[in-house]
Amino acid sequence: MRPIARLACAALFALALPAAAETVYVRAGQLLDVESGRLLPDRALLIEDGRIVRVDAAAALPAPAGARVHDLAGHTVLPGLSDAHVHLFTDADVHGYRRLGISLPQATLTGAKNARLTLEAGFTTVRVPGAPGYADVALREAIARGDAVGPRVLAAGIAIGITGGHCGDNNLLPYEYRHSGEGVADGPWAVRQKVRQNVKFGADFIKTCSTGGVLSRGTEVGAPQYSLEELTALVEEAHSHGRKVTSHAHGATGIRNAILAGVDSIEHASFIDDEGIRLARQRGTVLVFDIYNTEYILGEGEKAGILPESLEKERRVGATQRENFRKAHAAGATLGFGTDAGVYPHGQNARQFSRMVRFGMTPIEAIRAATVVNARLFGLDGQIGQLKPGFHADLIAVAGDPLADVTVLEDVRFVMKGGEVYKDAR
Repeated sequence: MRPIARLACAALFALALPAAAETVYVRAGQLLDVESGRLLPDRALLIEDGRIVRVDAAAALPAPAGARVHDLAGHTVLPGLSDAHVHLFTDADVHGYRRLGISLPQATLTGAKNARLTLEAGFTTVRVPGAPGYADVALREAIARGDAVGPRVLAAGIAIGITGGHCGDNNLLPYEYRHSGEGVADGPWAVRQKVRQNVKFGADFIKTCSTGGVLSRGTEVGAPQYSLEELTALVEEAHSHGRKVTSHAHGATGIRNAILAGVDSIEHASFIDDEGIRLARQRGTVLVFDIYNTEYILGEGEKAGILPESLEKERRVGATQRENFRKAHAAGATLGFGTDAGVYPHGQNARQFSRMVRFGMTPIEAIRAATVVNARLFGLDGQIGQLKPGFHADLIAVAGDPLADVTVLEDVRFVMKGGEVYKDAR
């Protein structure tokens, strides 16, 4: 064989070989075991191809030759956080009628910007409960390809709701425009069709609304939306396609209807009553209370374009929602971590931890909500939310003890997702 031919064959053979696994070594001053709630001193993690392969005492696990080393000996390391309710495609200073001027391309670019901010805040996985034109699906794929920087995204596609309701419709335009939102569906077969459409275009889960909302024009925040028959059809269709369902629900009746229909989680849960809490416990429905954003809505909302009727609704909602968070926690309901980011500025997600502690949780319970509880809710149990062999190498580092002062999570110094570092501000 000629030398040139031998070189060509060698090159082709090299291309056929799998790439060598990259080994990453992380040294942690202390590591938070979220299951036990213990801080383990002087730990090391060995990572290959974005997954954790070993966790041990640093003395028993030295760095292998050739490994990429990250020395976090002066920091507390814990799993990457997750947020179950993040509106990446909206900004906190664009509410009400201002949103009519936002095109789909602009919203998509805004989503890419906010995805980076969210990841740099330490949130390595998020659930996006609805986006225009399947922009969330596109962003999910762009991040997975490496074309954009952001957390692991679970996309709902287009939120589904009734005519004139909080989800699915847009009530800002007058009748003569003949405008109906892209997620509107009335009746059991119509909601099934919308679920099928979302599945067709790549939704990871389904978002609906079973009550009115705070930030929508013309809806009563506690009033039911969708009948039990319609909600049951929606959930049956989604579950038949292997998709979980979450329902925006403030009012007690709408919360009960959604739980009885079989939804997997309730967003907001502001006016939940004792029966709703009992049903949630009985059926394993996760309650996602967004108890941080009240201050922003009432303090900055008018400047951001939030409608006067929405500000009035928030005045009725905020204090009651926080008291019901306390009641639901005391009763033993499962509480996830979701913030409604986009109502307030992105990147401030961790500010909710201190509110959760103020209204009844211990710091480790709040951290578990944003790790192991959300992992189960997302269907990613065994993949995210813990630092164990086989899990994605998603981890963050803070300079302090989050079990003593949960606000240290508001200043994340180091972020790794899938073995890649996206922030190092030590």
